[in-house]
Amino acid sequence: MSNTTLAARQDNAPTIVADTASMMDVIARAASDPNTDVTKLERLMAMAERMEAKRAEQAFNAAMADAQAGMRPVSADATNPQTRSKYASYAALDKALRPIYSTHGFALSFDTSDGAPEGCVRVVCHVSHKDGFTRAYHIDMPADGKGAKGGDVMTKTHAVGAAMSYGARYLVKLIFNVAVGENDDDGNYASGNGPINEEQVSTIAELMDRFDVDVPKFCRYMGVAAIKDIPSSQYRKAIESLNLKGKQNGG
Repeated sequence: MSNTTLAARQDNAPTIVADTASMMDVIARAASDPNTDVTKLERLMAMAERMEAKRAEQAFNAAMADAQAGMRPVSADATNPQTRSKYASYAALDKALRPIYSTHGFALSFDTSDGAPEGCVRVVCHVSHKDGFTRAYHIDMPADGKGAKGGDVMTKTHAVGAAMSYGARYLVKLIFNVAVGENDDDGNYASGNGPINEEQVSTIAELMDRFDVDVPKFCRYMGVAAIKDIPSSQYRKAIESLNLKGKQNGG
C-alpha cells in the first residue's frame, strides 16, 4: 500500500468515527429532553444506524483490499484423476489464506440456502469483519450425482457433500481473488499463445462434466487433441460454448 493511500485512509477514518460520535451525542441530548418529539428521535436513531453501517462497510472494504494485497498464488496440491488436472484443495487454500485474512479481521462461515436450480445446492459463505459488517457470497453447485456420461456415480448424500465441498473451495478463491498454481511459460500465456493453465483446465473439465459434454467431440470443436491444449486466447470461447450448451440442456 502506498503512503498516499494509507494517509487517505487514516484521514478519513477519524472523520467517520467523529461524525458517528457527534450523532450519538445529539441523540443522547435529545433523549434526555422531555420535549423531544418521539418521531424525530426515531429518525435520528435510524440515521445513526445508517452511518454506523456505512462506516463498518468501508472498514470491510479497506481490510479486504489490504488482505488481498498480501496474498499470493496458492500451489496446486491435488489431482483430478478423471481430467488429470491439478488443483488446490480446500486445505491448501485454508493454510495459505486463513493466517492473512484473520489478521485483517475476517472470519468465514459456510451454510446453504434456498434458491438453487433443481439438482443443485446453493453454498453460501458469510464473510464477517471485526468492525461489524458481513457480506454473503453464494454459488450453485450440481448435486445430482451424475457423471460425465449421465450415469449415477454417487448417492444423493455423497453428491450433496461433494457439492458443498466444491462450493466452499470455489467461494474462497473467488472471495479473495486467489490464483492457483504458477505459470512459467516464458510469457506465452500472457500473450495468448500458450495453452490454458491448470486451473482453467479444471474449470472447463468441470463444466463439461456438469453439462454432460462429450470430451472428444468438444476437443475437435476447439481444434485440439486434449483440453489442456486449448490456447489461452480461446479460453473465453470455450467457456461461452459450454455455458450455451448448458442453457440448451436446461442446465
